[in-house]
Amino acid sequence: MEIEDKGFVFSDDKQKIDVVAIHHYLSTQSYWAKDIPFEVVQRSIDNSLCFGIYKDKQQVGFARWVTDKATFGYLADVYVEEKYRGQGLSKKLLSLMMFHKDLQGLRRYVLGTVDAHGLYAQFGFKAIEHPERMMAIVISNPYKNED
Repeated sequence: MEIEDKGFVFSDDKQKIDVVAIHHYLSTQSYWAKDIPFEVVQRSIDNSLCFGIYKDKQQVGFARWVTDKATFGYLADVYVEEKYRGQGLSKKLLSLMMFHKDLQGLRRYVLGTVDAHGLYAQFGFKAIEHPERMMAIVISNPYKNED
């Protein structure tokens, strides 16, 4: 699945993915994966349904779904490089992803965010109705080097 719009390419083609660029963003600029090792990023991409945003063949945005393609999908690692923000790229990417054939008919779509509730609400995401039914194991700073 690939769409071109205003000089940007939105694609689910893993061959286009620049793992080095994604690792750089996640390990240095994200709040959720600071210091993540390259090998972990590579493994996460290998085992996810991935989407990229490209400008002049350069990776400028990314998102991935951890999914069984039948009942559940977890949206992770969504970002747009800072210099490309404010152009509606996140909305375009989310639109593309939500209509992807492998994400149709799932029972539950989930994500975690600190600051983008308004964006995701436009696509039907809302606070979990019964948070008391949800549980998690959370490892704080799993990538922090303790040397």
